[in-house]
Amino acid sequence: MAHFRHDPTSVQKGKVTYNSNIVSGIVALAIGEVDGVSLLNTKNKGVRLNFDKQGIIADISVKVDSSYNVPSLAFRIQQSIKHNVESMTKYKVAKVDVHIQDVNSPENSAL
Repeated sequence: MAHFRHDPTSVQKGKVTYNSNIVSGIVALAIGEVDGVSLLNTKNKGVRLNFDKQGIIADISVKVDSSYNVPSLAFRIQQSIKHNVESMTKYKVAKVDVHIQDVNSPENSAL
């Protein structure tokens, strides 16, 4: 088994690039970590990303459970996306806009 050491003083050659689908997948995983939230089942899966000079601008469309506080959920979604994208990629997150498109209520679940 090979062992690799990371030497931060050495000059690295080459670069790492990320496909936008990879970043969208990271965003979807981040949303999945927040209880009471699910992405909309649309063809773009409720995630739109714009890569800007200041960082990624994310537009997220979600469905929330009615038993949760919506402003708190939106904040937790924003924090989860920012943390996951910035820790897994080289990108910074400039803004996350959360659009609540639907609410799951207990009455809807029984139908």
